[in-house]
Amino acid sequence: MKFFPLLLLLVAAAPAAHAQKALSETEAVKQIVTAFFDGMRRGDSTAVRRTLAPAAVFHGFSGKPGQPPTLEIEAINGFLKAVGTPHPEIWDERVQFERVLIDANLASVWAPYEFYLGSKFSHCGYDSFQLVKLADGWKIAHIIDTRRKEKCK
Repeated sequence: MKFFPLLLLLVAAAPAAHAQKALSETEAVKQIVTAFFDGMRRGDSTAVRRTLAPAAVFHGFSGKPGQPPTLEIEAINGFLKAVGTPHPEIWDERVQFERVLIDANLASVWAPYEFYLGSKFSHCGYDSFQLVKLADGWKIAHIIDTRRKEKCK
């Protein structure tokens, strides 16, 4: 009879342990995305590069009013060079983690953002990140975003 309460305790604890693991993975994914933007704010291209998977891909999806949107590939090395080149204003992309989905070694982050040059608002949109969990942890494999100046907040 003493076996039953122990079994009940183990069965009850299993979902909590799973939820705690899932939460820690979610936090790990958020930390990588946050580290990406922290590096960008500091103008530290080395810190930004550490968040990226080998062969990462960036896409931008935007358009001018009255014109169809375009999908553009952004060169990673060009982006990193721009981040690391001194510029007068801090590049401050402020994201909110609206949704984080994880399955095994794949994560997807959906995040609305506002971008500021120093304290001046520039544009807004949504970032979509695809991350992979490699031997050294979560890394950003793909970023695609929308960009607009109107209909922000």
